[in-house]
Amino acid sequence: MSWSLPKLDPKEEHFCIASCIEGLTLFLRYMPPNARRTDTPKIVLYVHGGSFPSALSIAHRLDGRSWRDELADAGFHVWGLDFHGFGASDPYPEMAEPAECNPVLGRTEGASQQIERAVRFICDHHGVSEISIIAHSWGTIAVGRFAGRCPDLVDRLVFFGPVTWRQKKAEPQTFAAWRLVSLKDQWDRFTAEVPSEEPAVLSKRHFEEWGSLYLDTDRESRTRLPTSVKTPSGPWQDIATSGAGDLGYDPGLIRAPVAIIRGEWDSLATDADAHWLFDALKASPVKRDVKIGHATHLMHLEENRYALYREAQTFLDECDRPPGTSPTKHAIRTRINPDVRRDIHSSTEEGSLRRLPELGQVPEARP
Repeated sequence: MSWSLPKLDPKEEHFCIASCIEGLTLFLRYMPPNARRTDTPKIVLYVHGGSFPSALSIAHRLDGRSWRDELADAGFHVWGLDFHGFGASDPYPEMAEPAECNPVLGRTEGASQQIERAVRFICDHHGVSEISIIAHSWGTIAVGRFAGRCPDLVDRLVFFGPVTWRQKKAEPQTFAAWRLVSLKDQWDRFTAEVPSEEPAVLSKRHFEEWGSLYLDTDRESRTRLPTSVKTPSGPWQDIATSGAGDLGYDPGLIRAPVAIIRGEWDSLATDADAHWLFDALKASPVKRDVKIGHATHLMHLEENRYALYREAQTFLDECDRPPGTSPTKHAIRTRINPDVRRDIHSSTEEGSLRRLPELGQVPEARP
């Protein structure tokens, strides 16, 4: 990326690393911990979803405070990766050509290779053999592919609003190489899942602040009518394909502990979706399924974002087990209502709390 990028915090560091695509570079932002830890360093990489980069997610400050700030205050080294075509990483060269002239860009396998480049760089930077990852939405597909291929590089995984397998009912939509996303597109998407009788969970003021910064991620965004950001269509193709019976990874290959965290109104990570994924993670020794009330697929920008922060941090910090408890064969499902009360059921059986259909089968009642 040839244009300069301002730091979001005086302590933030920027790194450009060689991509798996010859001649391109990937961008990483890093925030060191604010609290000194006496145990093994805790390192976490945030992997964004399919429409906006790390600066507008893990590092974005709402009322002066970001998810990254919370993690840094808890002693974490916090990294954020921008995929090609997002934020400060180089765009695919094909994005300069008409969208219909090339196949869809930014699919799962290529994205998983970008994650591997980032993780290996971070491990070398800190002198460690593995790190934890927080992934959002489509990012969970790419991370799942990477974690299945490189299990020794992964400590713990937080899958926030994960996209999962759904039974095929029709042919998936086919996308062009790239797409344009306007602020109206984003506003409609951010607010569509909130029931009409419920109060808003994302303030207009917060969205307007976020929206201006979103347009800044594409230097040509304000030259278009309507103003819009160009992004690869690969994530949308992967989401469509997973909803038609072809998830881009096998959850059974993941050997790391996994927390599934989702909002009550998340249409991409419903109860049935989360239950399927929970059971499909057959090799994961520690599993969580956490549901947060009054929240959607974008809860990291909403009023209940701190419930998300706390659940993710607790899992990454391994503060969810009594001292001396074995980390294997441990499964919990949690539901958090709007008042953040808990209804927890635990099991010492490997697998799930109750039998659900095998991988490749789901209940018929799906949206």
